[in-house]
Parts: sequence; structure tokens; C-alpha cells
Amino acid sequence: MASIKVYNLEGKAAAEELKLSDHVFGLPANNELVHQVYVSLMANKRQVLAHTKNRGERAGSGIKPWAQKGTGRARVGSVRSPLWRKGGVTFGPTKDRNFKKKINKKMNSKAIITVLSGKLRDGEIKAVDKLELKERKTKLMAAALKKLKLAGTTLIAFSAKEKEMMLASRNLPKVKNILASQLNVLDMLSSKNLVMSKESIKYLEEKYQLKAASKE
Repeated sequence: MASIKVYNLEGKAAAEELKLSDHVFGLPANNELVHQVYVSLMANKRQVLAHTKNRGERAGSGIKPWAQKGTGRARVGSVRSPLWRKGGVTFGPTKDRNFKKKINKKMNSKAIITVLSGKLRDGEIKAVDKLELKERKTKLMAAALKKLKLAGTTLIAFSAKEKEMMLASRNLPKVKNILASQLNVLDMLSSKNLVMSKESIKYLEEKYQLKAASKE
């Protein structure tokens, strides 16, 4: 069974280590699964910006510019033809494109606990007894994170009871907040460190152990 040191927001470690569930923090690496879920999440966040107008969307008269025969010029039916200047675009990118990718719930859950296990092995998870401050002030949260000696980007996973403390860290540079119930592969891989309280760890263990038991 894996274990982790627990710190307080003063940066001091507790005497006993916290035992972690192998169902959540003891999984082997699965790069293929994690990559698949990561790419799907990135695709689902993608916004379609490029859009070209076809001949039906361009402004211009619908009247035939000149008679079909007798003028000596090439026949043409509309000034909005793709062949004309300021006409529609043929086969251009449109906003109707859909980049969404489906992620199965079981795949997503497995990828999340796989990333959690990898971060634990790499020493990138910092467990604290509780994410509570005397006052909800940014400078107090900044001081607490400094005492935890975190280098690089940091993701803080708050439990439902600690939700109000998110206000104290939302303006800190290189720090991102999230609820433990909304923890995902994209945010974890985008951050070097993951900070969680014992309450958040307990929630994750109960959530994913329950899913593992239902499979069996």
C-alpha cells in the first residue's frame, strides 16, 4: 500500500504518513490510454474560428449580370460566383466543423487514477491536512504555497467543504484551482504539482474505489 507525507500550511510534516489506496494511487503507467483521453479533452475544448462564406452567404444581387447569349462574354449566373472577385469561397473552412470526441466514462476514470498514480510515483503530489486559512486572502495562500516549497505550476484540488478557499488562490500566478469532484487528466498533466487535502484524497478514494468495486 502506498503512503504519502502530510504537511500543514506552515510547511511542517506530520509524524505519521497517510496510507493511500492502491486502487487509486497504485496503478501502473498506461500512456496510450492517458494520451487518448488527453487528446479528446483538448479536442472538446477547441473552438472553431476559421469560417469562409460560400456563395449563399456572400452579399450581392441575385440578378443575372447579363443575358445568357448575345453579349459575346462568358455566361454567368451570379455576381456571388466563386469565380468572381468578392464571390463565395469553394471548399473553404466553415464553422460547421465538429472536433468533438467521445470519451467513455470508464476510460476517463481509469485515465484519471492512472495520472494520480504517476504523479505519486514522481513525487508531484503534495498532501496537506486541510486547505483552510484564518482569512481568505491571496497573500496568505501565497505564503502557504511558498512554505510547501513547490516549484513550477501548481493545481490545487479543493474538497466541497474547502470550496470557499478557492477565492484566496484564484489570482496567484502559475496556480490553478479545481474541485476534487472535477479533477481531470488535462488539468493534472498541464500542472507540475498537485496539492490536495486529506479530505480531497478521501473523496477520490471513495469515488474511484466504488467504481472499481462495481466493475467486479
